[in-house]
Amino acid sequence: MIGVTVLLALLAALSNASASVLQRRAAVQEPYDEAGAGGAGSAVRRLARLLRRPYWLTGAALLAVSGLLQAGALAVGSLSLVQPLLATELLFTLLVGGVVFRRRPGLWTWLAFGALAAGLAVFLLAAAPGAGRPTAPPRAWLLGGGGALALVVLLVTAARPTKGAPRAALFGLASAVCFAATAALLKEAVGRLGHGPAAMFTHWSPYATAAAGLVAFLLLQSALGAGSLTASQPALTLGDALTSVVLGWVLFAEAIHLGWRILPEVIGIALIGAGSIGLARAPVVGREWDARSRGGKDTRRRLHRTHG
Repeated sequence: MIGVTVLLALLAALSNASASVLQRRAAVQEPYDEAGAGGAGSAVRRLARLLRRPYWLTGAALLAVSGLLQAGALAVGSLSLVQPLLATELLFTLLVGGVVFRRRPGLWTWLAFGALAAGLAVFLLAAAPGAGRPTAPPRAWLLGGGGALALVVLLVTAARPTKGAPRAALFGLASAVCFAATAALLKEAVGRLGHGPAAMFTHWSPYATAAAGLVAFLLLQSALGAGSLTASQPALTLGDALTSVVLGWVLFAEAIHLGWRILPEVIGIALIGAGSIGLARAPVVGREWDARSRGGKDTRRRLHRTHG
């Protein structure tokens, strides 16, 4: 079962990375109103325009495929195994993005992303969260769900007055928390399949999964439209995995190993920090490698002329 879980999780990561790249490809062609970017009306109007773009629609389809693959992985494996494997989305993003935007990231960007992914992998493999229980009690959901909701509200509030990369990172992190909550809710739902489909569909978790997924999806659109993938994707991927570890502990009693494992855990955290600093200093961040069209035009200049 572990092999099946790993395969499904990796395919989910590839699908999700491809979706992010394709939807970012559509987003850079769509004028972005920073003044009203945090409002619900602005998000809905932008979404209506994006629905006419084939790249965006393909990305949306891949997001649905990713969700099905993730559900399958959670059905046969644990949250502590599935979510860390989704960190490979970082590397898949670089590979797919290099093909779509026809502009390969530089060496320093590769090294920064590699450090982020390796640090997360080392930390989670050393921590090795336990399998825990298949479903969570209501009191745990009040604590975990309430905490996640409060964090999302705080991040969105902090993102609204910012611009560019900080806005993309904050919206990406808010989306990550929502996606982690969605994964936890999905695990709750599939955990009830052992008692039959009726036990799952008569429970609140499938519908809460859909609601949380929709919010995460809308926040993702804000992140993709606000700035480069190099700003939003690390926050999205790493935030998702780390939030999932916390939710796994709070909701499903997935224990974190300490003792001698603290040393590799600290090394993993150090790699994450080094990767974040390296990514912030990478020249590609300033050039926004994913803000160019296939024909080589600088989309940001075109949008500037549109608003001018």
